[in-house]
Amino acid sequence: MKKFGIIVLIFFFIFCFYNFSYSQNYPNRIIPLGPAITEQLYILGVGDKIIANTIYCTRPPDAEKKEKIGTVVEQNIEKIISLKPDLVIATSLTNPRTIKKLKDLGIKVVSFIYAKSFDELCEHFIELGKIVGKKKESKEIVKRAKKEVENIYKKTKNLKKQKVIVQIGAKPLFVATKDSFINDFIKFAGGKNLGPKGSGIYSREKILRQNPDVIIITTMGIAGEEEKKIWQKYKTLNAVKNNRIYIVDAHKLCSPTPISFVETLKEIVGILHPKNE
Repeated sequence: MKKFGIIVLIFFFIFCFYNFSYSQNYPNRIIPLGPAITEQLYILGVGDKIIANTIYCTRPPDAEKKEKIGTVVEQNIEKIISLKPDLVIATSLTNPRTIKKLKDLGIKVVSFIYAKSFDELCEHFIELGKIVGKKKESKEIVKRAKKEVENIYKKTKNLKKQKVIVQIGAKPLFVATKDSFINDFIKFAGGKNLGPKGSGIYSREKILRQNPDVIIITTMGIAGEEEKKIWQKYKTLNAVKNNRIYIVDAHKLCSPTPISFVETLKEIVGILHPKNE
C-alpha cells in the first residue's frame, strides 16, 4: 500500500512539474500593437500580462493606463526593446520594417491580418487564445458568439432587405466593401451592402444612383455630424427622406471582438429593422 502511495505521489509531482514547465511557454510580457488585440487579451483574462500598447488602445479602461509605445502604424522601437517583451502582437497596419527589426533583435513577433469575415475574426481569436494559454476559454467564447449570431440571422434573413452604405472615410470617400467583415454586420442584420468588392474608394454620385435606404457613418477619422449634414442636402435619397442616416462608433464597427460583434450586430438590426425589435 505504501508503494502504491509513493507511486501516486511521484506521478502527482511529475504532472505538476510538466504543467508548470508547459505554462512557462506562454508569454508573460505582451505588447499588442492594435486596439482590437488589446481588448481580446482582456477578454481572455490576460490583460495583466500587457506591459504596453498603443495610444489607441483604450478599451477596457484599464488598457488606457498601460505604457504607450506609439500608434497602430508607427511605434517607438527603442522603447519596445527597453520594456523587454516576450511577445509583440502585430496587425495588418504595423510597419513591416518594425516587425523585421524586432525579429532581427530576437523578439518574438506574431502578426494577425485584418479579418475579412466574422468567421475569420473568430478563427483569429482562437489562435490568440492558443498563443496565450487560453485555448479552451477562447473556443467557449467563440461558440457562444456564433450561436448568438446564428439566432439573430434566423430572425432577420427573411425580412425585407434594406439597401445600406457604410461610410468609413471622407477624403477620399471610403465605404465598407463586400469582402470586409462589416459586410457580415449588414448581411446578418438583414441588409444588402451596396459597397463594391475590392477597393472601398467610392463617389457620392454612385451612392446617389444606388439610392440607399440607410447610410451608416463611422467616426473613424471623420466628423460624423458634418458628413451627415452633407448627405442631408440630397433630398431625393431614401435615407434622407426617411431620416435614416446614423452615426456608429468606429470601435464597434471597425475593431470588433467576437463578443462586441454580437453587441454591435444587435445595434445594426435595430437600425435596419426598428419595427421588428
